[in-house]
Amino acid sequence: MTMKLRLTLTQRLSLVFAVLLLVCSGTSAWMQLRASRMHELEVVQGLSRDVAESIARDAQLTDANGLMPGAVRSFFNQLMLVNPSVEVYLLDADGRIAGHAAPDGRVRRERVDLAPVHRLLEGGTLPILGDDPRSVEGRKVFSAAPLRVNGKDVGFIYVVLQGEAHDQLVAQGSANSVLSTALWSIGMVALLCLVAGLVAFALITRPLRRLTEEVAGFDIHGAPPDLPAPQPGAAQDSRDEIAVLDSAYRRMVARIGEQWRALTRQDQERRELIANVSHDLRTPLSSLHGYLETLLLKDAVLDATERRRYLGIALAQSQKVGELAQSLFELARLEYGFVQPEPEPFSMPDLVQDVFQKFELRAEARQVALRADFPPRLPVVQADLGMIERVLGNLLDNALRHTPGGGSIQVALAAAGNAVEVTVADTGPGISADLREGLFERPFTVGGARRGGGLGLRIVHRMLELHGCRIELVDQPGQGASFRFVLPAAAQATGAGARPRQG
Repeated sequence: MTMKLRLTLTQRLSLVFAVLLLVCSGTSAWMQLRASRMHELEVVQGLSRDVAESIARDAQLTDANGLMPGAVRSFFNQLMLVNPSVEVYLLDADGRIAGHAAPDGRVRRERVDLAPVHRLLEGGTLPILGDDPRSVEGRKVFSAAPLRVNGKDVGFIYVVLQGEAHDQLVAQGSANSVLSTALWSIGMVALLCLVAGLVAFALITRPLRRLTEEVAGFDIHGAPPDLPAPQPGAAQDSRDEIAVLDSAYRRMVARIGEQWRALTRQDQERRELIANVSHDLRTPLSSLHGYLETLLLKDAVLDATERRRYLGIALAQSQKVGELAQSLFELARLEYGFVQPEPEPFSMPDLVQDVFQKFELRAEARQVALRADFPPRLPVVQADLGMIERVLGNLLDNALRHTPGGGSIQVALAAAGNAVEVTVADTGPGISADLREGLFERPFTVGGARRGGGLGLRIVHRMLELHGCRIELVDQPGQGASFRFVLPAAAQATGAGARPRQG
């Protein structure tokens, strides 16, 4: 069963940095030691380059017949006593070892490769390594010189400059001080770099740790925390990825906070709407139940006139309940996207006249005048005919509810560029300042007890919102309520208009 290490980002970065530092330190140590070794070999070979030539010049190693292998042993022994680190060999023209002063059995090669010898004699770049006769695979720096008899090369003097004595001395630790010093220096540098790297990682990752703590403290089931807003444009101009991430997180939290507050507000509005609707339903239902119960209990004693009056009241209350239920159903369909507008071109003056006809009897009964004001020629609008008819109907119904007898309601149309401006104004008491904020969104009382509006204005707002339009309350001091919205005109179309009608 494998165990998974749980490391923080700082720890993982530090571990990776430490591994890389060790690898780089080891590589640096190897390269330094190799460079030091090659420099040492170059110096040794450069200083002793002429040793073999001096031996060939001063020693009697050849006669008329060629090489004298027997004469070289005593001479080579004397020479190696003077400098124990060198080993002298006599080679024939083919590179075979013809003479040496090594103990019996110490020479492991019969032949020496002459290619490095020729490179040295030709002045090649030092160091040049040649075969070590006392090793099967070893290679060492050397000095070499040709031997000539009657102007003809008959062999070579081959001098190994760092022989077995040198190797034994190195093995005993005489040369380990260089390696030890190099390792200690590299180790100290690596340790200092590691400490500096850990401190740097801690400082660099401090903003990330703070951001991690903030993210860990974020409760998805509660209200988002209040975080300082990022400076505008700071993250965009920065090349610090952590700063960009922090700015993006703060923007996300701010947006979630806005959405949270909007959902909270909508939930509160929904609760208020349910409470108001329940209150508005309770009143007509209680009245309807009371009159129906009275008809049932007093059916035998009521005359036709009283029975008809009771039934009329019950029918009116039933109509209120039906209208309320229809409004709730319509609002739900609009808010949840079940209804989408189907734009078509139509004449706005003709629609206003049609809507006026539906309200003429109610307006006459309340002694309220309906007036229309629009120029003879207006652009044909592009909108959903049924929805705009419902918008005008709701606005006129709301105005009739709150306009006293002897007042008037006016619908004015005007061209506004490539659009038609519609204004519905009445001479009622108007809307107080404390009710204007959120007029088209707050769930006011539906039954008409409050002037702020109700489901009707919410339906109007939602229908116009689906058209990409907005309705606004026009401030007219000393006058009643005035609502205004603008509808886009159909492309390349104008309507003949109709003459204003007076009511």
